[in-house]
Amino acid sequence: MFEHLGSLPPDPILGLLASYRADENPSKIDLGVGVYKDEAGHTAVLQAVKEAETRLLHSEETKAYIGPAGTPGFNSVMQELVLGAGHPALVGGRVRSAQTPGGCGALRVLAELVHRAKKGATVWVSDPTWANHVPLLGNAGLQIKSYPYYDRATSCLQFDKMVDTLKNVGEGDVVLFHACCHNPCGADLSREQWKVLAEMAQKQGFTPFIDMAYQGFGESLEDDAYGLRLMAQSVPEMLVAASCSKNFGLYRERVGLAMVIYADAESADKGHSQMLSAIRGNYSMPPSHGAAIVESILTDAGLKANWEAELTEMRERINGLRAGLVEGLAAAGAAGDFSFIRQQKGMFSFLGISAEQVEKLQKDYSIYMVDSSRISIAGLSSNNMEYFCKAVASVL
Repeated sequence: MFEHLGSLPPDPILGLLASYRADENPSKIDLGVGVYKDEAGHTAVLQAVKEAETRLLHSEETKAYIGPAGTPGFNSVMQELVLGAGHPALVGGRVRSAQTPGGCGALRVLAELVHRAKKGATVWVSDPTWANHVPLLGNAGLQIKSYPYYDRATSCLQFDKMVDTLKNVGEGDVVLFHACCHNPCGADLSREQWKVLAEMAQKQGFTPFIDMAYQGFGESLEDDAYGLRLMAQSVPEMLVAASCSKNFGLYRERVGLAMVIYADAESADKGHSQMLSAIRGNYSMPPSHGAAIVESILTDAGLKANWEAELTEMRERINGLRAGLVEGLAAAGAAGDFSFIRQQKGMFSFLGISAEQVEKLQKDYSIYMVDSSRISIAGLSSNNMEYFCKAVASVL
């Protein structure tokens, strides 16, 4: 059965992680894996999560299945977190959602729903985009095309080129946007640019598909959702994949939301039946534990306030690291202008160096990042910042 299968290369980031763990240099730095780390380099469990989990362990009375859609409570509070309470789409009864195994599960479920609606539909993704977008969407049967987004040579958004390409996209096609904290480049759309895209979607009739994996990591929970909410007010139909991995720190619990806005309530009921069918034929139903934690936090005023405070602390630390990195590179005499890093948002940025320089950093300094020079900002700290900046300056 399997003897004809060939070997595939390991995932670049997972391969980096293995090399990092085997490295005995005490000054080694891991900037590859996209998880939040504190000043000690530890991905700690949030206190709000700990408290919610403790309550759950004492109150949970069954481990029975929760059904393909997950729990109504989780779906409801997540819809409000993403869209905001009182959003016209919610008030109009046009929103349907399902709890999924992480943002990846949401992306795949929504891709399969699109494929059911239009077999082999084309989905446009940004260049660059998160690497796993392509297999998650493409393996569901969708055709993948890309639109210009980020110019690595100038470290700037290519909005004019993006618009020129998307002008040719019309009804029947899907366009994937990052809601905030773009992965991998960190360059986000401005409010004015979101308005332009919303007008284009409304006029041309393409279906927006928004991936929101980092709500609260850019500017705030509300500000990070601006573009998504604007788009949802502008078009009759829209797809949203949301993740709780970063903003709740629930990476291994795999908590996500697949949400669809439909033209009317009748279409919503029909479409939701198709989504649930796709889920049933895939993983049958989602895990409960992580989503129950999220539901508990978002429905308890005290826990929610504590969570928002912890989220603010994580966001401010990352933004502080960005500023410190720009200042540190300048102090180390690094050639070039790295001010763009301060202006970008979220966990990631391209450092803008060559693959050869990335390799030299790994070989000579035990600094690990992918060949594209994408770095996870949260892997830096006050303890390793000077070492990192001097190392980068030495290879430029």
